Amino acid sequence: MGRRLVPLTLDNLQDLPQRCRSCVFWELDPVSGEAAVKAGTAALEKESWISAVLLDWGSCGRVVYVDDVPVGFVLYAPPAYVPRSTAFPTSPVSPDAVQLMTAFILPGYQGQGLGRVMVQTVAKDLLRRGFKAIEAFGDARWKEPACLLPADHLLAVGFKTVRQHPTYPRLRLELRTTLSWKEDVEMALDRLLGAVQKEPALRPL
Repeated sequence: MGRRLVPLTLDNLQDLPQRCRSCVFWELDPVSGEAAVKAGTAALEKESWISAVLLDWGSCGRVVYVDDVPVGFVLYAPPAYVPRSTAFPTSPVSPDAVQLMTAFILPGYQGQGLGRVMVQTVAKDLLRRGFKAIEAFGDARWKEPACLLPADHLLAVGFKTVRQHPTYPRLRLELRTTLSWKEDVEMALDRLLGAVQKEPALRPL
């Protein structure tokens, strides 16, 4: 099985699941995001956001391919590039951390260690850039696939709560920890990444 993790660019944006290509939950503030959806410009806004972040900061995601078939992705960026990150009661993300925005692995490809490889690849990328951690806003009341990661799954793969909240706790994962994870974490990672977004369900803005 040949598998590759490729930086997300405008050239492979079309390899994301269709609904994710036009989801601007994180990329725009709540008001602008709702306006973009109503105007039918969300896909263009997504492309514009990725282009701007690539030019200014660099790679902000990875696409996972197995035998040249896209099977998953992860999206991340410093909170300054993520307008929605200020809309949570547990904001802001720590200055030494990058925000894990969302991630996904097709159900048929879970349980193969792809989640672990994906997160380790992100960790190496961010360590090289001088960051110490990944932080995410969890959904403590998660019931169905959406743009927010379920808090229980984040905790299961090593994230620690840094700010408690009954609905939206903020969690943190020290990057150096990810580079020494054992295989017993693989299944938990795959459960996390497989539970994030399953087409076509996305939480409406």
